[in-house]
Amino acid sequence: MGISQYIKEIGRGVRGARALSREQAADLLGQLLDGQVSDLEVGAFCVAMRIKGESVDEMLGFLDATLARCALFPATERPLIVLPSYNGARKLPVLTPLLALLLAREGWPVLVHGMRTEARRVLSSEVLQALDIPALAAPEKIANGQVAHIATGLLHPGLERLLAVRQVIGLRTPGHSLVKLLAPSQGPAVLVGSYTHPEYVELMLQTLAQRKMYAVLSRGLEGEVACDPRRQPRYDGVLAGEPLVLAEQQSGTAAEVPGLPSAIDVASTAAYTRAVLAGELPVPAALAQQVRLIVGVAQRALDASSSLAVAPAA
Repeated sequence: MGISQYIKEIGRGVRGARALSREQAADLLGQLLDGQVSDLEVGAFCVAMRIKGESVDEMLGFLDATLARCALFPATERPLIVLPSYNGARKLPVLTPLLALLLAREGWPVLVHGMRTEARRVLSSEVLQALDIPALAAPEKIANGQVAHIATGLLHPGLERLLAVRQVIGLRTPGHSLVKLLAPSQGPAVLVGSYTHPEYVELMLQTLAQRKMYAVLSRGLEGEVACDPRRQPRYDGVLAGEPLVLAEQQSGTAAEVPGLPSAIDVASTAAYTRAVLAGELPVPAALAQQVRLIVGVAQRALDASSSLAVAPAA
């Protein structure tokens, strides 16, 4: 069938482009993930969507197609906390591994998924490997208190193909918006989402709300889900589809973060992470607040799933 008819709709420029329905978006991305779309069509789709911008229905359709095809993690005893990690470190150390390990220390199963989409950035996966946490070869059940990480291509190779377009055309693609909303779990999950540009907040919130998700969203550090350790951002939450503000942004920036390395390389970041976990350095106040908020939403998700499990039959 091909996706040319969809490209005609979304590729008419800022004023002439029309958003696809949820069903159309699912069909388009399904064809792409199934390998039925040429490289030229993939590039045209990515550029057209970059100019037009994604709608909520389109994001819902993209997620429908992805979740129907990608490898899912088995349900966990507690809701799985999912940390998408696709930006990496450019100026400050990537703290997503530290966030993941702090959440695991609170007794939650944690999944980090990601891949390289830009050259010369330090990735969460590289730091986790340096912390002796090997990448998974396939989804498996994650225990309470465990951090696991997996490459996007092992969730679905078509997602890897879509994200890799950025290195060719130099632009963010719809795949980047998609994977930041992806919780590949067969059971209850809490998505920790991040954004760089504020205009994406409403799109992410509405998409997660319509999927009845549990989630915590904030402006991350260089696009990563871990917050900037120097300041307290605003946190938006979604509780079973109901959006709410979890914490307002606080003014001011810390003059320094004790022990935070100026270097962003893997070894320096791993050493800092170890020192914080060992209590040799303090957990940055901003990161400690982020952990509390995520754990609060995860506990709400756990309570909800527990009440459903014991609810009497109608």
